[in-house]
Amino acid sequence: MSTPASLPERSDSDRMSSPTWWRQASVYQIYPRSFADSNADGIGNIKGITSRVPYLKELGIDAVWLSPFYPSALADGGYDVDNYRDVDSKLGTLADFDEMAAALHEAGIKLIVDIVPNHSSDRHEWFQEALASPKNSAARDRYIFRDGLGPHGDVPPADWDSVFGGPAWERIVEPDGTPGQWYMHIFAKEQPDFNWDNPEVREDFLKTLRFWSDRGVDGFRIDVAHALVKDLSAPLPSKAQLEAKSHGADGFVDGTHPFWDRDDVHEIYTEWRKLFNEYNPPRTAVAEAWVHTDRRARYASPEGLGQAFNFDLLQANFDANEFKEIISKNLADAQASGASSTWVFSNHDVVRHATRYGLAESAGSEPSGSETEIMSGQVGKRWLLDGGLREDVNAELGLRRARAASLLMLALPGSAYLYQGEELGLQEVGSEIPDSARQDPAFFRNKGVDVGRDGCRVPLPWTSTGSSFGFGDGCSHLPQPHWFADYSVQSQDGVEGSTLELYRKALKLRSQLQSEEKLEWLPSSSPDVLHFTRPNGWQCVTNFGTAPVALPEGDIAVSSAPVTNGQLPANTTVWLMP
Repeated sequence: MSTPASLPERSDSDRMSSPTWWRQASVYQIYPRSFADSNADGIGNIKGITSRVPYLKELGIDAVWLSPFYPSALADGGYDVDNYRDVDSKLGTLADFDEMAAALHEAGIKLIVDIVPNHSSDRHEWFQEALASPKNSAARDRYIFRDGLGPHGDVPPADWDSVFGGPAWERIVEPDGTPGQWYMHIFAKEQPDFNWDNPEVREDFLKTLRFWSDRGVDGFRIDVAHALVKDLSAPLPSKAQLEAKSHGADGFVDGTHPFWDRDDVHEIYTEWRKLFNEYNPPRTAVAEAWVHTDRRARYASPEGLGQAFNFDLLQANFDANEFKEIISKNLADAQASGASSTWVFSNHDVVRHATRYGLAESAGSEPSGSETEIMSGQVGKRWLLDGGLREDVNAELGLRRARAASLLMLALPGSAYLYQGEELGLQEVGSEIPDSARQDPAFFRNKGVDVGRDGCRVPLPWTSTGSSFGFGDGCSHLPQPHWFADYSVQSQDGVEGSTLELYRKALKLRSQLQSEEKLEWLPSSSPDVLHFTRPNGWQCVTNFGTAPVALPEGDIAVSSAPVTNGQLPANTTVWLMP
């Protein structure tokens, strides 16, 4: 596809050499264990990613975001890190990582890696040292240890729940064999929380950031960025007290929650930003911060991380008014803070949007839950599960809406974050995964309540046949359903109108059209239609309704569904050029 004649040619190398390349980048998330397996052990690995760099280049993305690849027992999909400055031996070596980074850079693709600073694995050498050390030791001070309540210390320091269910405190056995202190874990018990008041913790993460930056990593995605700093001064509030305040007029938007979104967390990111700016070009960062929208800007400020994930569209219904309100607010917030907007529909924690949009009852189902649940990110991953993935999904409708929503997103100013497999239109895998094969701790700690996140982490189908549809030469670590054959890369490659070719066409055109981070809303003939224009006369029109509408004038550059007789069909987006 050629660039429209009215636009100047812009080379990828020129665009991506800019220090602000990230402001309007298309970033593709890779979940390493489920992307490509090069050694037939059923687990995706670093060499597998390297082998697929030509595919990524052809897709037209600007950057890869690599989910954790560090040594890990996989208590939480790799987010339980044993060693922050190494590669899991099951996935490869540091040499393999360097080869992958070089291949991506040679293809003009930047590399972003996940950093997990809130907690380590319980196998981390520091935590093992803490377990072997006495109470009040320097080793224990790197984590959050507290005495229990009650005459025998057998009651947790607080009755808080962990994100994955069950208590947020775990009791240890002291080196002398007696019952001992408790340690805090917001997530799984295998993920003890760091004590960020400890200078040694802060310095060690600066060392980690330098380690990967020196290896050529271009940026970092910061896991649970809003939870590092905690106020655990006595007396700790009860779960009921936290819930009562979370439903109040102001909730916790004043930064007073004991462990979510405290104001002093930004002191850490100011220090990180100074480190990032030592490099040329400066290293980028994006915060995963499930916080009130009015508090997101501080994470995304130029003095902080620079960007923060905006999950608002991810949680919205497929509705024109909701989309317009969310887009307008986030663009205004970005302009005020100096950041760039981020947009995302799917990732490794949520039900794939091709499935969410196909629910029989509604387009998107408004999420519900306490402010604490929202701030922990749990609403984002659980709001459509209802004790198990619902089976009343209209896959055809869901995919049509997902294609329309994605094409609209790719037209917006800011960064577009894509999750592996969405370019294939993959649906969530539900009951095809037996309980015996599931891996997510959320499932095991909440059986019958939370089906977990395995359904969006099933390895990708590259071919239409084979024991793992081309993922590797053997089986895959999570079972793939038979219908994956129809969604494979092989079945869509070069097929006009396929979801893969739609993404390829849109991403390549987007890289040429993006200029100023501006958007102007245009009037539309229906309340179900969103119509906006970008600089260069690029227009995007989306019909969220159920009936066709007249298409505005302009040459169709790309469309999420066939357009005939000058009518824009239901659940369809088109890009128009003057």
